[in-house]
Amino acid sequence: MTAASVPLRRRSPALRKAFPYLLLAPAVIYLLSITLWPGIYAIRRSLYTGKFKLDWVGFDNYVTLYSDNVFWTSLWNTLVLGSITLALEFLIAMGLAALVYRDPWVKSWRIIFLLPMLFMPSAVSFLWKLLFNDGRVISDVISRLGFDFGTIDFMSSTALARLVLIVTDVWQWTPFLFIIFVAALQGQDKEIEEAARLDGASWGSIFFNISLPMMRPVIAIALVLRGIDIITMFTPVHVITQGTPAGHTETLSYFIYRTAFKSFDQGYASAASVLLLITTVILAQTLVRRFFRSATE
Repeated sequence: MTAASVPLRRRSPALRKAFPYLLLAPAVIYLLSITLWPGIYAIRRSLYTGKFKLDWVGFDNYVTLYSDNVFWTSLWNTLVLGSITLALEFLIAMGLAALVYRDPWVKSWRIIFLLPMLFMPSAVSFLWKLLFNDGRVISDVISRLGFDFGTIDFMSSTALARLVLIVTDVWQWTPFLFIIFVAALQGQDKEIEEAARLDGASWGSIFFNISLPMMRPVIAIALVLRGIDIITMFTPVHVITQGTPAGHTETLSYFIYRTAFKSFDQGYASAASVLLLITTVILAQTLVRRFFRSATE
């Protein structure tokens, strides 16, 4: 019997339907193991107290959080730092994306805008800590420009300490939004833009009335992804400020870290992490709904 005459065995209909799911199963199992299981464990752990011997306390940890001023201060710091940082990153990234999309010369150098994102967050945090505080480089530059403020201690003021965190995050992660916005602009239908240009519309009118509304779903997803990362901001706080001055730069992530690994109260930290998860989901869902509703109207 020749090889050509051997009948081919066909898969059963059930196996053909299950085959794509079998291919995805390893990735799904892996993602669930690093997301779903830790989440379930955190919820369970938040109902207990104790460092070594666990004692059931129910929702006492959540009740304590409700009256904990340090927790609410860290939540407020997270929202303030997150909203300012996200707004600046959006404005800078959108401006650079519009410039790169329009200018051929700048377009050829767009890889330069992506370089800050390639560095490790800890290295970037140490760099800006050196520039602002340890090395006094920024203070010296300000003095050489003619502004005699003396030696500036950026960690002694709440506004200045927050400024250092904002500059650090904006410098590194603006390229993340930039590359998404550039891709969204390049993926738009060029015929609509050409038709508006033939009708005499200016570049600004085309961008704000055509390009920007068409980008709203992409903007929503980009801001949600970046917002989630900002809400869980930890590395710059841990490296640069460690919550100083007086806890006014302590974010919720750093509060959870300090409670779990310095005070060893993991039940209390787990309760705070569950509330952080709920806050993140609510903010993300609200933002996505608003932008997608605006895009479809």
